[in-house]
Amino acid sequence: MTSAEAAQAAQRGAVLVLPVGAVEQHGPALPLGTDTIRAEAVVDRLVDALDELVVVGPTVPVGVSPHHLAFPGTMTLRPATFAAVLTDYVDSLARHGWRRVLVVTGHGGNNATLGVVAQDVLRDHPEVELAWAPVTPLAPDALGAMNRAEVTGHCGEAETAQMLHLAPDLVRSDRLAAGTTVPGQLDPFARLSRGAAHPAVALPYDRLSASGVLGDPTSATAEDGRAVVDEVVRRLADFVREWSTT
Repeated sequence: MTSAEAAQAAQRGAVLVLPVGAVEQHGPALPLGTDTIRAEAVVDRLVDALDELVVVGPTVPVGVSPHHLAFPGTMTLRPATFAAVLTDYVDSLARHGWRRVLVVTGHGGNNATLGVVAQDVLRDHPEVELAWAPVTPLAPDALGAMNRAEVTGHCGEAETAQMLHLAPDLVRSDRLAAGTTVPGQLDPFARLSRGAAHPAVALPYDRLSASGVLGDPTSATAEDGRAVVDEVVRRLADFVREWSTT
């Protein structure tokens, strides 16, 4: 876009969509940029579904990942740094008339900081509506239909399935292997802190899985990944359509 085209998009009330991700370990088979790749792919498909209702802003490729630092290749921003970057983005956009911003995050570790950013925007820019959404949790139906281990999550069945659909050339399929799949394989303190009725605990991933994998990615399929991505895009598109009419 040129500056003039950006001004026109803001004036017509387009939603500015920001993909955010992470650079962190995703086990022996998935690339470090998995979360950024998934966020960008979802946003690209959202543009296809909504056309001029949305405009894509620059990706924030590195997120909040200190829990993965035991694994080589991981990079992280401090939560305050990540929050400052996004807040500065919104400050700039608000100055030029943007009133709706949607952040799509492929990395769950960004969620807590995004909640803080939303509160700061609410205080400093009451004229701006900021929404944010994680990718995978927006597909409960597709996730429920998948064959997943009792313990599942990071670079497990769901993430691997999405990558097999979105970027199969980046998946080292011959290196897919089950990680932690049952509670008994977890660090004792990690077992204690599982579930909803417990204090929130931040744990490094090497205490959850020696390989960094939660679940059994060998059961993932590209068809499962397509179902997850399609449901995520559909839910986001429905949200933006309704949001844009309010």
